[in-house]
Amino acid sequence: MLTVSDVKQYPYCPRIVYYTYLLPLRARPTTYKMLEGKLEHERTTELEERRSLRAYGLTEGVRHLDVALTSERLGLRGRLDMIIEALSEVIPVDFKNSEGRVGLNHKYQLTAYALLVEEAWRRPVRRGFIYLVPQKRAQEVRISSNMRGWVHKALREIRDTLAREATPAPTRVRSRCTDCEFRNLCPDVW
Repeated sequence: MLTVSDVKQYPYCPRIVYYTYLLPLRARPTTYKMLEGKLEHERTTELEERRSLRAYGLTEGVRHLDVALTSERLGLRGRLDMIIEALSEVIPVDFKNSEGRVGLNHKYQLTAYALLVEEAWRRPVRRGFIYLVPQKRAQEVRISSNMRGWVHKALREIRDTLAREATPAPTRVRSRCTDCEFRNLCPDVW
C-alpha cells in the first residue's frame, strides 16, 4: 500500500520514496521543517472549523476534517486535511505550510487525494484546493484527466522501482537536497 505522500515526493525526488521503503527499519529522520509543518497543520485545522468557506468561493458546504482514505483497488492510502461536501460536488483540500508557489508535486498529491475521494464518496471530483497557510489563501487546482493519468503512471513506476530495489536517479534540482532528511544517504549528490 503506497501513500499519497509518496505521490507528492516522487516527482520532487524519487529517492525519498525509495529510502522510505527500502532502508532497514529505523526511525525516519525528522527535520525542523517537518516538525514545524505538523504543528502548523494542527493550528490550521483548529482555525478552519470556525472559518467561512469564502476562501474556496463557496457560501455553503459541510467540512470533514482529517479524513482517512484507503483504496485497495489503487493500493493507496492517505489522510486528507479536509473535504468540503457542497451541494453539487465534493472538494478535497490540502493544507500547505509553504511560502512559495504551489508545486506540480503538490498538484499531483491533490489529484491522488481526488482519486481516493471519488472512490470513497462515489462522486466525481473536478477540482480541489491547496490552502497556503502562511498566506491564508486557497489556490484552486483543476483535476484533469492528464493529472489522473500521471498519478496512475507514478504509482506503477514507484512499485516497479521498489520491486527491483533499484536506486533511482536523484532530483536534478540540487537545492532540494539541502533540507532533505535523507541527504546523508546520497553520496553522489554531495
